[in-house]
Amino acid sequence: MGGLSMDQAFVQPPEHRPKPTLTEATGIPVIDLSPLAASDGVDALAAVVGAASRDWGFFVVVGHGVPAETVARAAEAQRAFFSLPAERKEAVRRSEAEPLGYYESEHTKNVRDWKEVFDLVPRKAPAVMADGELVFENKWPEDLPEFREAMEEYDEAMEELAFKLLELIARSLDLKPDRLHSFFKDQTTFLRLNHYPPCPSPDLALGVGRHKDAGALTILYQDDTGGLDVQRRSDGEWVRVKPVPNSFIINVGDLIQVWSNDRYESAEHRVSVNSEKERFSMPYFFNPASYTMVEPLEELLSEENPSRYNAYNWGDFFSTRKNSNFKKLDVENVQIAHFRTGVVV
Repeated sequence: MGGLSMDQAFVQPPEHRPKPTLTEATGIPVIDLSPLAASDGVDALAAVVGAASRDWGFFVVVGHGVPAETVARAAEAQRAFFSLPAERKEAVRRSEAEPLGYYESEHTKNVRDWKEVFDLVPRKAPAVMADGELVFENKWPEDLPEFREAMEEYDEAMEELAFKLLELIARSLDLKPDRLHSFFKDQTTFLRLNHYPPCPSPDLALGVGRHKDAGALTILYQDDTGGLDVQRRSDGEWVRVKPVPNSFIINVGDLIQVWSNDRYESAEHRVSVNSEKERFSMPYFFNPASYTMVEPLEELLSEENPSRYNAYNWGDFFSTRKNSNFKKLDVENVQIAHFRTGVVV
């Protein structure tokens, strides 16, 4: 993003601009997953995860079992890529038809984000997805031979952790531990590398605008710079999530909200930038097969608790959201609220 100027495309509406200082978020659940290694206390752990998903929509995990060396190699490879000259990053640029690779003009809520990204998929994805146009094939930088190996190792570790978390979510809803696994047979999961350069006007722009994650779970690694903000449910105020060493932040996505019929709710969050220090993060978006029809799970429905959502196709939903990343639209991007049944319980 060398030489990027602060033009109007980056300017947030006044009501969404970040304040100069934010209160540090307190009370965020920090959950130790080490009991999983011994299969001891899993039910108690699931209850804690369920409470965090209900009350916060996200939580921090430690004792997760992901080797520190795996994270370090991926972080080093990420920094090496974003340090490349612009023309070498251009060689792996993504497009609307091929949405994997490098990009620096992404939009959230129709405002351009102050960041550059690199997207990749952890496994061989279907060549064509959803609408017959999106081609998912990784674009590897040829001049960074260790980049691919580091990312594939990291992806493998993230998938293992994702299925552990998915099982805890299922248990917390009194479902069979593997109840949600079948949705991920042909995943549309992807890994994103984010780079947020110093911004000359951090009071006007955001690294990522306010949003909720559309998928099932997001596993986020962030460096120690800080900048992740979450909207506190108790009063609607934005608060800063302080980085915790050797941890991951887990976001409950919209799919979990729908599957749970609003028992759990995805959290609205954003990324603030600063004028002095760059920031790096790696979110792993755990997503189901494109043919998945998303609707509340039948085990969680009853006459007293009817379905609050109409079914929708994940592939169509995902591709629509992806397309909006490339340009400013005339309308709000598709949200799960558009599929609400109107039932009030």
